[in-house]
Amino acid sequence: MGNPSRIDVWLKLVCLFKHRTEATEACKGGHVKLNGSRVKPAATIHPGDLVEITSPIYRKLVVLECPEHTVSKEVARTLYRDETPEVKRDELQTAGVRERGAGRPTKKDRRDQEKWRG
Repeated sequence: MGNPSRIDVWLKLVCLFKHRTEATEACKGGHVKLNGSRVKPAATIHPGDLVEITSPIYRKLVVLECPEHTVSKEVARTLYRDETPEVKRDELQTAGVRERGAGRPTKKDRRDQEKWRG
C-alpha cells in the first residue's frame, strides 16, 4: 500500500464509486478535481492529495493511502480523510421549494389565462 495509482482506480477501490467506469465518466465530465484542478481518469494520485467530487453530492477528501488491490469497505474508509463541510438540514429542505406564482404557470393558471383572453 502507498503506491501512486490512477485516480479512477483509486475512487473505485475506496468505494466512492461502484464501478470503475462510473469513476472514469465522472472524471471525464469534470466532476472530479485533484488539488483544485479538473483531472483526466489516468491522473496519478499520491498520499496527501486533495480530491473533490461534485457528483452526485459534494465530497472533499484527503488521500491517506493508495491500495494496490480491492479491499473491504471497512478498510477502504480508512484510506481517506473526509473533510466535507457540513450542510445544515434547513438548507437541504428548502432547496426544492419555490414560491407560489414563481416559475412556470400551473395547468390551472394556464386555463384561467385562456378564459380571460377570449
